[in-house]
Parts: sequence; C-alpha cells; structure tokens
Amino acid sequence: MTSAGTTVEQFITALNQEDMTTAGALLAPDFKFVGVLGTRDGAAVYMEDMGRMKIKYNIHKLFEDGNDVCVICDYIMGGVTVFGTSWYQLTDGRISSLRAVFDPRPLL
Repeated sequence: MTSAGTTVEQFITALNQEDMTTAGALLAPDFKFVGVLGTRDGAAVYMEDMGRMKIKYNIHKLFEDGNDVCVICDYIMGGVTVFGTSWYQLTDGRISSLRAVFDPRPLL
C-alpha cells in the first residue's frame, strides 16, 4: 500500500508535468478543495480548474501523519511565486480534501 505522503508527491509531480489524467486519478470523486480564493466541490471540477491554471509546485518540506499530509511549498502561478502550505487528507488511498493557505495579494 502506498503511503499518504507518496500519493501526495505523485499528485504534485503529475500537476507539475501537466498530466491531469494521472493527477485526477489520485483524487476521490467527492474531493473538496478550500483555498483563499475559493472552494471547489468534486474532483472533476477541481481538475478542470487546475488544467486551466497550470499551477506549479516547488516543495520545501512534506510532513506525513497517517492520512494527513502537510506540504510547505512555493506555488508558481503565471510567473508569480507565492509561499504557502497545503493540507491534504486521504481516504482509502485517495486525496479526499485539500486546504491551501497563502497570501494572494501578489496575484491580485
């Protein structure tokens, strides 16, 4: 069985490579995203947005505690780099929720 941290690393790697099929397969269908700029309900809706936004991640540190994974990283969006953190929760080996926290002012 794959660890929660490994699953999250695979997800981020797929996003960085713009492999939305692989990334989407790591999400639970009822995936929930909560971020500073809004929320998304459902893996399909979230992956559609990620395909448009093409956010890249530079991981500084990953912490794993059971089915919880915290990633401290840089988000790179449209040439702007923003420091932040993401809290992933997994259910049955798939990412079921994600909370992202960062200062959005450089993007606005």
